[in-house]
Amino acid sequence: MRGGRPTIETGSGPLAGLRVLDFGQYVAGPLTAVLLADQGADVIHVDPPGGPRWAGVADAFFNRGKRRVILDLKQPEDLAAARRLAAEADVVIENFRPGVLERLGLDLDAARRASPALITCSLPGFGAGDPRAGMRGYEGVIAAATANCTPRNGEEPPGWDWERPTYSALPFASSFAGYLAALSIVMALIARRRTGRGQHVEVPLFDAMFTLVGHSGTYAGDLGPHPSSPIHGRGAGAFRCQDGRYVQFDTSSPRHLTWFARAAGLLGRFDAELLDLTGNARPEVNERLHARLREEFATRTAAEWEEIGNAAGAAIGFIRTPAEWIATSHARRSHAVARVSDPELGDIWCAGVPVGLSDFPEPRVRPRRPPGADTAAVLAELAGATPSAGSAGPAGPDGAGPGCSVGAEPDRGQPLRGIRVLDLGLALAGPTCGRILAEFGADVVKVASPGHGVAGYLNRGKESLLLDLRGAGGQEVYWRLVDHADVVLENFSPGTADRLGIGYQEVRARRPEAVYTTISCYGLGGPWEGWRGWERQGQAVTGIMERTELPSVLGPYNIVDIGTGILGAFATALALYHRQSTGRGQRASASLAQTATYHQAAFMFDFPGYRPGEARGYHALGAGRLQRYYRAADRWFFLAAAPADIPALAAVTGLGEDAVADEEALEAAFAAASAEDLVARLTSAGIAAHLVTGLAELMTDPVARARELSVTQEVPGAGACTMPGVSPRLSDTPARPGHPPHRPGQDAREILASVGLEGRLDALERAWVIRATDLPAAWP
Repeated sequence: MRGGRPTIETGSGPLAGLRVLDFGQYVAGPLTAVLLADQGADVIHVDPPGGPRWAGVADAFFNRGKRRVILDLKQPEDLAAARRLAAEADVVIENFRPGVLERLGLDLDAARRASPALITCSLPGFGAGDPRAGMRGYEGVIAAATANCTPRNGEEPPGWDWERPTYSALPFASSFAGYLAALSIVMALIARRRTGRGQHVEVPLFDAMFTLVGHSGTYAGDLGPHPSSPIHGRGAGAFRCQDGRYVQFDTSSPRHLTWFARAAGLLGRFDAELLDLTGNARPEVNERLHARLREEFATRTAAEWEEIGNAAGAAIGFIRTPAEWIATSHARRSHAVARVSDPELGDIWCAGVPVGLSDFPEPRVRPRRPPGADTAAVLAELAGATPSAGSAGPAGPDGAGPGCSVGAEPDRGQPLRGIRVLDLGLALAGPTCGRILAEFGADVVKVASPGHGVAGYLNRGKESLLLDLRGAGGQEVYWRLVDHADVVLENFSPGTADRLGIGYQEVRARRPEAVYTTISCYGLGGPWEGWRGWERQGQAVTGIMERTELPSVLGPYNIVDIGTGILGAFATALALYHRQSTGRGQRASASLAQTATYHQAAFMFDFPGYRPGEARGYHALGAGRLQRYYRAADRWFFLAAAPADIPALAAVTGLGEDAVADEEALEAAFAAASAEDLVARLTSAGIAAHLVTGLAELMTDPVARARELSVTQEVPGAGACTMPGVSPRLSDTPARPGHPPHRPGQDAREILASVGLEGRLDALERAWVIRATDLPAAWP
């Protein structure tokens, strides 16, 4: 809490006592502020006269839990109030284009100079150093610019034209920017506890997409990104059931097919070759297996198959609508959805909280206030407040707080400098969380099974140990590592850590100051807590997959896995921030189902009369004639015009303003010119537009390379390897990519020495506890 501030009632959570000033509109800024409000921060949201730019039902989510004021920054008195509110805040959030807020009279750099403990956060479409900075960053523009407008290979409609883009109403660029911004703000708060200084955070929507691109954008040499492979091996995929509904069956772990076959009574009825985990890897056998499974799934309802499969331990998700997901007891008991009493809509269900903290087991989700409802009270409070002296807030056991000099040169040590993370993550979500923590400065020790070392981009910035945790020898090493760890991160199948005796309860008893981060498919609490799943189940059960209308996996990237990795890091950062005040660790959690719910927050509602109307299906090109993909003479581009742009659009196309209202006339006009020429003329006229960019083009884009969003590292044994860089930009304590990926297991000797086990490596290797020779390649 900043100096001289009156005490007010806010939510409970690790951020209680912090004040956030939210100038955000549409999605990215308000979403960042909601993530902080739901963790206890006192958020004051500022709307312009006339209310929010995205009014309607979505406002019930994006501005919930906030006090709301209306200020006209073009009026001197309101501008002065905005400046005073910024001076009294801990965090200021905005998502205008670079320079717009300053032109309105609110200079965030000047605000930080006046209040050195202030943290400011900007979420423009394109960053201040990007030549497209002046362009409005509509979702379709960012999707076109980042190759996020194609189906996944193998999930496309029959006869799909791969030159044709597809439009999704889900605002992934804004969502990922919001997640990364909230994470970065908490990291800046952690750093502020040490230094007493605030700083500036920038997370452009375009930049945020590189975190989502993730491993899809990695490659060695000059080969370019490898085309994704269909994900239908060993019988996996979507199957139509007796009731006409679908389930998504996942055999990413081949034994799930065996477990399912036993529970479904397929043993002895299916040809043995179809269930042989070596034989059914062959395409011709897999095709026959799919045919038999299609027959089998047609004999029961989707809900029955979901219960049968999950009871057996297999990963099967009933492909639900969002409303059906909201209605499940699991969504409600796991806090993936929440019920609030909205002042306009009455009692509604909406997206809940995407992370969990054991010290705050019942998160309080507060409804929105009407626009401007708190203007008078906030201004009166401001008039009675003592001007802030720029305090950094209370110091905790791990931080120096306001005793630090705020006039000295910034301490550029990364936020998690000195924090040691034990990363037991598997697959994608867990290792992504560990990699992000390493980017913020943590010392991450990646522990994997001797036969399943994580390699490549996911291992960047980590030390690596291949350790068998099943026996006493492996657990001796594990507990030594835990004794030196601040964070233990795992995403084992539910119950695995407990069965091995290395889970949360054991870690808490031995090292109560440690944060224990759990990532799962369905989250903690609720009847499905023990169910297994991956990206496909996260999409299926929450309604994302149903949006494709096939149904199938949505998007070319792992939207749920990678989003959960970010939110797992957010939960971990919240727990570490709370530990700075209490000296106490706790359990932090994130899940694929909660992330998938949050991805759909703009449309994730249930109340009498609600009828979602967003664009759906892979054949959708946009939200309307002014916001959609068009085919030019040579390639596709995205047009993002506002109604006020119609005269300029008419001039560019040579059509009259009445003709611009005719979508077919626009299609014909655009088809007569090259896309590059059209985009140049449109942007020169102040209309947002962008060419549809391929992934290989994106990773070699000069702007992306200059901004280090695409980086190349020398990886031992693989040479020059290209991969996404780091999306968030922190002015004083920057996130960095970290060292190139190591070979899995190559750091065994150094890791053992760091926990007092010098000289034990040879014996542990002879006992098959550790693998330190004949190691996998650093780059797969």
